[in-house]
Amino acid sequence: MRQGDAGAAGALITDPGTLEELRSRLLIWGRENRRTFPWRETRDPWRVLLAEVLLHRTRADQVVPVYLAAVERYPDPAAMARAHLRDLRRLMRPLGLHWRVPLMREMARQILRRHGGRIPPDRQALQALPGVSDYIAGAVCCFAFGMPEPVLDTNTVRVLGRLFGLPVRDSSRRSRRFRDLMARLIDGPDPRELTLSMLDLAARICHPRDPECPVCPLRELCAHGRSHGTEKRAAGGAGP
Repeated sequence: MRQGDAGAAGALITDPGTLEELRSRLLIWGRENRRTFPWRETRDPWRVLLAEVLLHRTRADQVVPVYLAAVERYPDPAAMARAHLRDLRRLMRPLGLHWRVPLMREMARQILRRHGGRIPPDRQALQALPGVSDYIAGAVCCFAFGMPEPVLDTNTVRVLGRLFGLPVRDSSRRSRRFRDLMARLIDGPDPRELTLSMLDLAARICHPRDPECPVCPLRELCAHGRSHGTEKRAAGGAGP
């Protein structure tokens, strides 16, 4: 990272006015462009955890029917802990998650054993459960408990990199700098909605290739948008 890039990112993220403007624009845009998924309609920690486990490296549209069937059959950790592996494998077959099935049941059993059947509102405690990655733990803390825990994946890292003019690599999801940037950005009145807005912005506008900078709500505040946003003719909206 060049010293100038680091300085520019630091200046943006430490300026209270800029931070507040970024959050405000994200929330306003997010309310008007929110994608709908069944796991976003609940803050039940078990359902959020189950959704995040299913979503790992799997497309959201594929997960929807499996998630709906799973929460009906296994409405709490106790039900999952009693599950027969053959039934779980049959349920997960459309997602190709056979290797994850024993981990899911063991995760539920350890929730019962260690936490009395309740999902712990703690990132480290969640990460200690079988099959729960750092990303899944952060997502549960943020989406179920409303905590300002960074949720870093290829999508949020891409938005952060462009926003602050930082190079993005495969290792960026594990970068302390990107984690700190994300933490400060979502440390507002509603970390959950801010994070969801970033994910939706990445899906609808800030594409891996050919981002729609002219219609991005953050363009004037974004390092990439300021330098590339005028290269396209502005469209009328974000599109579905």
